[in-house]
Amino acid sequence: MALMTIRFRSAALKRTVSFAAIVPLDKILTEGEKIPEKFRTLYLLHGYTNDQWEWFLGSTIEEYAHTYNMAIILPSIENSFYLDDAKREAYYAKYIGEELISWTRRAFPLSDKREDTLIGGLSMGGFGAIRNGLYYNEVFGGIMAMSSALITDEVSKMKAGEGNPVASYDYYAHTFGSPEKLLGSDNDPKALAEKLLKGNKRIPKIYMACGTEDFLLEPNRDMHRHLEKLGIEHKYEEGPGEHNMKFFNPYLARGLAWYFV
Repeated sequence: MALMTIRFRSAALKRTVSFAAIVPLDKILTEGEKIPEKFRTLYLLHGYTNDQWEWFLGSTIEEYAHTYNMAIILPSIENSFYLDDAKREAYYAKYIGEELISWTRRAFPLSDKREDTLIGGLSMGGFGAIRNGLYYNEVFGGIMAMSSALITDEVSKMKAGEGNPVASYDYYAHTFGSPEKLLGSDNDPKALAEKLLKGNKRIPKIYMACGTEDFLLEPNRDMHRHLEKLGIEHKYEEGPGEHNMKFFNPYLARGLAWYFV
């Protein structure tokens, strides 16, 4: 198993960035197995206040790379919610959905097939996976979202001087755009799902999970109900658990098993 840290200059972010990569190039083969010419790939996103190493603390993602002959790419995107920041000319969504895809496919033997390209994440990264998986629906064939921070409805109701225990109004207004214009915009995952459906566009296979003791349970249930109402096929699971890797790790495994069945 090859584990690497790569640094390169990003045009989308106008600075040097780094990401971690797991590529099972030296997998020990059992009888009848063979290393694929091109690997499936999971672009796996971290949560708020963390970086690409979050998934290495308490998870078994190297095992998943081995099991599914899959490369895993782990970017570090600050507290951006994986959304483009035009004011700072830091295009985080473009970096995830375009530049990182292109760069890693040039650097590693990765499949360029849509069905072999997944995006996943936890918390803020779960939001980023759903939003960018839908926005770049022709790139990603699958979405794996654990305990996603689907907070667009909450943010849309915020007034100047407000906020929540996580961050201020100013942070949310900068990150998501004007709250009063958020719903229905391209930063709103519900609106993106509706747009794809109405446009008869291909929609990635969606897996969502959230712990029953998680503070983000209701927003996840709400997104699940929204997808049900639209008739968009997806898999949603709940189970005992809080907002931590003890829940995220096994449910990522469940999502991958469901996707690759």
